[in-house]
Amino acid sequence: MSRRAPADDFDDASLDVSQPKEWAAGVPGVTAALRQSYEQMGVRRTALTLLRVNQKQGFDCPGCAWPEGDHRHVAEFCENGAKAVAEEATTRRITREFFAGHSVSELAERSDHWLGQQGRLTEPMLKRAGSEHYEPVSWDEAFRLLASELTALDSPDEAVFYTSGRTSNEAAFAYQLFVRAFGTNNLPDCSNMCHESSGSALSETIGIGKGSVLLDDLYQADLIFVVGQNPGTNHPRMLSALERAKKEGARIVAVNPLPEAGLMRFKNPQRASGLAGRGTMLADRFLQIRLNGDLALFQALNRMLLESDAPDAVDRDFLAAHSHGFEEFEKHVLGLDWDDVLEATGLTREEIAAALDDVLGAKKIIVCWAMGLTQHRNSVPTIREIVNFLLLRGNIGRPGAGVCPVRGHSNVQGDRTMGIWEKPKPEFLDALATEFGFEPPREHGLDTVDAIRAMRDGRAKVFLGMGGNFVRATPDSAVTEAALRSCRLTAQVSTKLNRSHAVAGETALILPTLGRTERDVQESGPQFVSVEDSMGMVHASRGRLAPASPHLLSEVSIVCRLARAVLPGSGIGWDAMERDYDVVRDHVSRVVPGFERYNARVREPGGFTLPHAPRDERRFPTATGKANLTVNELDVLRVPEGRLLLQTVRSHDQYNTTIYGLDDRYRGIKAGRRVVFVNPSDLAALGLDDGAMVDLVSEWADPSAGTVERRAPSFRLVSYPTARGCAAAYFPETNVLVPLDSTAEISNTPTSKSIVVRLEPAD
Repeated sequence: MSRRAPADDFDDASLDVSQPKEWAAGVPGVTAALRQSYEQMGVRRTALTLLRVNQKQGFDCPGCAWPEGDHRHVAEFCENGAKAVAEEATTRRITREFFAGHSVSELAERSDHWLGQQGRLTEPMLKRAGSEHYEPVSWDEAFRLLASELTALDSPDEAVFYTSGRTSNEAAFAYQLFVRAFGTNNLPDCSNMCHESSGSALSETIGIGKGSVLLDDLYQADLIFVVGQNPGTNHPRMLSALERAKKEGARIVAVNPLPEAGLMRFKNPQRASGLAGRGTMLADRFLQIRLNGDLALFQALNRMLLESDAPDAVDRDFLAAHSHGFEEFEKHVLGLDWDDVLEATGLTREEIAAALDDVLGAKKIIVCWAMGLTQHRNSVPTIREIVNFLLLRGNIGRPGAGVCPVRGHSNVQGDRTMGIWEKPKPEFLDALATEFGFEPPREHGLDTVDAIRAMRDGRAKVFLGMGGNFVRATPDSAVTEAALRSCRLTAQVSTKLNRSHAVAGETALILPTLGRTERDVQESGPQFVSVEDSMGMVHASRGRLAPASPHLLSEVSIVCRLARAVLPGSGIGWDAMERDYDVVRDHVSRVVPGFERYNARVREPGGFTLPHAPRDERRFPTATGKANLTVNELDVLRVPEGRLLLQTVRSHDQYNTTIYGLDDRYRGIKAGRRVVFVNPSDLAALGLDDGAMVDLVSEWADPSAGTVERRAPSFRLVSYPTARGCAAAYFPETNVLVPLDSTAEISNTPTSKSIVVRLEPAD
């Protein structure tokens, strides 16, 4: 399977490659943020908008979910946050004339960057069956069409209701309520593709699928592991927190196949010394691990702790009081094969021993991780092993210690809390039934991968996406696109144009919505929404800009009006919820634990913190009533000779699937994205030259079809200090290489960080 690269996605003549940077932010970060903001918004609009980002009376950044502290800088945003705001608050507009002049087929040939640069969507659009163009449609007709298609299905389970992580708490709660009142739990979301493995592992081991760390814990920690994460690009404000942690005495260990500039040295642009000086060295130790070697690393550390002569190497009092399964865990880890560890990690025994010295010298330890850990076949066992590591020394339920999965999209965690999940807990459904007087469906629904399979196989016929860019966020691009195109109807609730609008069903709708930066005025007056950050803090978000068009509706309005059209006799107060979002929050307060007095508490400056039993009480709501130590088999991921392990990564000029520009300043890439980073020793062994053009061919052993290949054409080789045997390339361009059926055990997350590839000279 293959797809031709869009013509404006790569130009070998303009691509410039230089040495990767050894520090992050500083003056270049400020310059890049302001340049893009001025281009999209103009000077005055830039000043008015950026100064309200992440402020207590402002709006939540539509980028990452990193939390804010009590004391906030006047410029409480990062470079990529400024770019995210500029993309949404842009003065560029897409009108009906644009769609009249660009067919769906033509849009499908454009790059992600080009599509995103066209501006804000301004009115509902409809692509009728057999047509190649979108045309204007009224909101009433759009809702009638959607309702007609949904109610004509043989079963509610023939519809898929996807959600992006940017959806507010209020919209997410109303959305899941509508979907369950309609009769299905088909509520896949972007968590299925990123941190589902974290939730699965943490729910099993500590009883709650969220991190146990608050921002202040970082400042109290003795040792912080940053594993499989690039905060300099993906969560830049985290660098400020790590800088402060260093000043408070913490040591930092970076574990990553790639050397990331942000974890080397950070020039804090919020301080004069950060702009003019050398900045702060962040990582005290860099373990350049082989892809998929993290399970082996933490098992080795655990074995060494168990064998250590240090009197406090293992907190046996904590384990006796609060853990279950120690004997089985100990027996397994003590049998670990060191040859397997060294092969899996690519590290030396001395490097691992040095990391153990850091561990033994620290009482309070935090482990942070992101998608570098969550997108492998063994992601859930890997994260369970990290929990084992923390439990051995009593580092959960102690200030300055704990698990810290760093999630991406702003409010991706809040969406799950509000009920966006294909596997709802019985207690949540019982509360819905009591509050709204209907019996929700109990059978589990489709996650993202299973939804693609269902559309591919004709078992799902209608797709509704609440935000996001489903086509580019998902694996196996050719299969996913064919699945969407086979639907009777696809509908996308969006602020901007993306490829999902060009990969349309027989009939397709574009439903334009308000952004975070914009005023939301309903019948009862101005409204605000709320979000939950990556550490379980809930706070309000208030936009102030005039809407990009008078024809936009809020996400809450879109959900409530669609629900009225589909479920006219439901007895649920959709009118009241649309009229006043306080009504939504009152419902939430009676359905979702931890949200008591929601309306009052969310109006407090900075919002409120959700309860977390392991952190707050050292109480573990698991099946055993204790924290569960687990046995995790180590299978070394070996690849055939002449092949590499590829991971998909973001460039510095993108956030998730949104491409802000064609540069990756920290990795030395300018004016191009179709590049693949390979260790120079691997290039020599493969007989390939730096700068040569290659096709990336993934190889996957399909249990039913043998070895299946997928091809991504025309990538330029870049000699780069990756871990030996490992390579990296940007997504979504390389999503085509990720097999739909290659997923993580338990979580069913695509294995985008461990793809076996070979490199072939391009035609």
